[in-house]
Amino acid sequence: MDRRTLLATLASGAAVAAAPFAHAQDYPAQLIKWVVPYPAGGGTDVIARVLAEAMRQTLGQQIVVDNRPGASTNIGADLVAKSKPDGYTILSADNAVLAFNEHLFGKLPFSPEKDFSYIGAIGKFPLALVVHPDFPAKTFKEFLAYVKANPGKVNYASPGNGSPHHLAMEMFKARTGTFITHIPYRGAAPAMADVMGGQVPCMFLDLASGLPIMQGNKVRVLAIGSGARSKRLPDVPTLAEVGVPNTEVFAFQGILGPAGLPAAVVNKLNSDLNKAFSTPAVQKRFDDFGMEAMPGTPAQFAALSRAESKRWGPIIKQAGIKLD
Repeated sequence: MDRRTLLATLASGAAVAAAPFAHAQDYPAQLIKWVVPYPAGGGTDVIARVLAEAMRQTLGQQIVVDNRPGASTNIGADLVAKSKPDGYTILSADNAVLAFNEHLFGKLPFSPEKDFSYIGAIGKFPLALVVHPDFPAKTFKEFLAYVKANPGKVNYASPGNGSPHHLAMEMFKARTGTFITHIPYRGAAPAMADVMGGQVPCMFLDLASGLPIMQGNKVRVLAIGSGARSKRLPDVPTLAEVGVPNTEVFAFQGILGPAGLPAAVVNKLNSDLNKAFSTPAVQKRFDDFGMEAMPGTPAQFAALSRAESKRWGPIIKQAGIKLD
């Protein structure tokens, strides 16, 4: 190879290597698709839409929410994992993708650890232990005594197998040595309806779905699974306060992209996500849901997700829960 050909080859290779970086520096140059692995109208969808609008104003590009429900979020997650790593397809990911499904399914079409770029955490909302107002136990202490005295005779509702609500109760059972029978429903609304109606006496309920009925005394809140008391339910003790330590139970969300996103793209999306938390529309929606914003770095989000996976793996294994 002569000198001229060698220089041309090197120049061509440098241009190719620089292209992704140059593209990242111009990001975003087109519409962004935000995949939500749940139906439209639910809490995850609502949060994505209010954040998408706030981020649009700083990104300067339209963000369109694309609902891809099914297979316990695996359909939407797999779509994003296999998409082009250019920053124009991102995912709302929650406990299912980030921490649960790798333990609930024998085999996933993607690896939560290897097939995604972690962009940033959105927020978390705790789950609270609630009972029907006519349930014999009026306090957490009385509830614990009652279920211990009636093993297997008390049922609890959840929005479905493998949901945070289901696994929260399984962690509670493991920590307290109790036996409460699971009644899975197809979604939070019918589960809440039957607890309010007294058909099922109790459940772990997230604040995003259940805050109105909690504050309206449609259910009695016995304890909350957060590290500190919720400002929306200041009179409700934490599980640690009532004698059940190491039982923090919460639903959390964040944004993922496919593995291999350029650092400049990840940092841009993370920066604009963190800015969105301070907008009035986002703050109001989070407050309505009892949701705590979680500004931070991509590395912090990844570390939290991996830590949650390790924390829940033994609970899922001990309970023998499988979704395939």
